[in-house]
Amino acid sequence: MQYRLDKYGNQLSALGFGCMRFPQKMGRIDMEQTEQLLMAAIDGGVNYLDTAYIYPGSEAAVGEILEKNNARDRVYIATKLPHYLIKNEEGLEKLFQEELSRLRTDHIDYYLMHMLTDPATWERLKKMNIEGWLAEKKKSGAIRQVGFSYHGNSTVFCQLVDAYEWDFTQIQYNYLDEHSQAGRKGLQYAHEKGIPVIIMEPLRGGRLVNNLPGEACKLFSDRMENWSPAQWALRWLWDQKEVTVVLSGMNSMEMLRENMDIASNTQIGQMTDEQQDLLRQVVGVLNASVKVGCTGCSYCMPCPKGVDIPGTFSAYNRYYSDSKFVGLKEYFMCTTLRQNSAAASQCIGCGKCEKHCPQNIPIREKLQDAKKTLENPIYRVARKVASKVVKY
Repeated sequence: MQYRLDKYGNQLSALGFGCMRFPQKMGRIDMEQTEQLLMAAIDGGVNYLDTAYIYPGSEAAVGEILEKNNARDRVYIATKLPHYLIKNEEGLEKLFQEELSRLRTDHIDYYLMHMLTDPATWERLKKMNIEGWLAEKKKSGAIRQVGFSYHGNSTVFCQLVDAYEWDFTQIQYNYLDEHSQAGRKGLQYAHEKGIPVIIMEPLRGGRLVNNLPGEACKLFSDRMENWSPAQWALRWLWDQKEVTVVLSGMNSMEMLRENMDIASNTQIGQMTDEQQDLLRQVVGVLNASVKVGCTGCSYCMPCPKGVDIPGTFSAYNRYYSDSKFVGLKEYFMCTTLRQNSAAASQCIGCGKCEKHCPQNIPIREKLQDAKKTLENPIYRVARKVASKVVKY
């Protein structure tokens, strides 16, 4: 495993373990499989674990596994304050103590303001004495470093970077988002300010690995490097000196081993101009086929009317990037084969989802587009048959 330095000289593994998508079993975290994965990662040199208060069961799972294996001192824990749930300083303290309890620890190594949206939001938190509260926690050692995670444009990101003496930051960044979100401009701005940058969504929620258009797959397969799509995406990130840690939500041993191997064998500045150009060609192919830039983060959920928003957009994109059959099949499975319909036609246009979307997707508009495409006569007939045949 290779390591890169944080603001204070601590060695962080180039590969971090993203704890949002742990393996599931019967709708709950599969603790046995998760423990195997997490401990294999730690034994392999991964020392940065990223979780959050709102990831269902994640903090508790991390805390239990680290305590059981006496591994707390082998890793740095990063978790997040859901400031949007906080009304006052008492609420800050109560929630923080709950996180410590879940994680079975007396300190958080890297504490993030989760999805900090703009300077106005930070000003609201300042009125709750967030700066004084953080200073007290850092002085006591309960919080070692303070940062923020961000989804949005580069202009606002740079404004937030200047709003506080941050120790680190976390952004969505990959070769498809090079010039969207905080983008390369934001990455370089933070780096110039001496702020380490943690990368999330390096594979765009799996979009840069799974179900790539045939033309994109051919571009990769024709190359002499014989790299997998994941290798191309991760090598592109670790090629950049401004990148400190790349988070990956690894839910299989195969994925973990591949990512650790890539992290151990990729150096800064190794990619050639020709390799960079190939990825630009792949971006052109992807942008031509994707209808909605959804990463599947599920921050838009739950929908008050039960619409499976990420599932709908995934099926809608696959309808165009893979085949009509694949898209319709996925949509049918994710919206109809359940007790209550989760179809796009359930949307009442309330807009609640759009307030939480990190990608700023016009969800209501896109759901109507998806409905027109996916809820065609074939779908309606299949849904009617299913309602009579399937027993819930």
